[in-house]
Amino acid sequence: MSSPPPRLELRQVTKRLRSGERELVVVDRVDLAVAAGEFLAVLGPSGSGKSTLLGLAAGLDRPSEGRVLLDGREIQDLSERELAVMRRGRLGFVFQSFQLLANLTALENVLLPIELAGRARPLEAARGMLAAVGLAERGHHYPAQLSGGEQQRVALARAFAAEPELLLADEPTGNLDGATGALVLELLVRLRAERGATLVLVTHDPEVAARADRRIHLRDGRIESQS
Repeated sequence: MSSPPPRLELRQVTKRLRSGERELVVVDRVDLAVAAGEFLAVLGPSGSGKSTLLGLAAGLDRPSEGRVLLDGREIQDLSERELAVMRRGRLGFVFQSFQLLANLTALENVLLPIELAGRARPLEAARGMLAAVGLAERGHHYPAQLSGGEQQRVALARAFAAEPELLLADEPTGNLDGATGALVLELLVRLRAERGATLVLVTHDPEVAARADRRIHLRDGRIESQS
């Protein structure tokens, strides 16, 4: 009996960008496989290609060369509509800058991906996710009425709301103070464990990375080491 494919796989993925007369290689022939249920941390200095790698994994950007596979299916040549459908129920995102919709309340921000994914009893599910991150009483507040830590907790609730198989997090504690960042990290790790999601997390922080099952270190767009 054959084993299942990795949840996420990059095969010789390269990303080039133009900068005036120059061509920059941001990601350089990366091979990477992430198993279902694994927690992988991606480390490296600024400009090493971490966020670009995450965008390629999500289909938010397309590689110049190479292949990106989700559960064995190549996604780099899918249309924008096909990518949107693929992401809707399978991928969750957490960004450093929260990326909440300013004209929606906290509850509505969490409700939106649940409705798009077609889950049953969406309002009940959204309220349950807000309660899971300790914000049951803040659902009627807009993002501007919430602290940075509260906004990131709403972003976590939104990311997990549609029960994604793969969660991608780009410096989720980067804009938070130490204590608030630690709280958000604990929530992220707990929710991921409870729901069995695969997590790929970009960070500069070795203490955050230490919570992962595995770590890769990028430099100049290449995987320099793994641990």
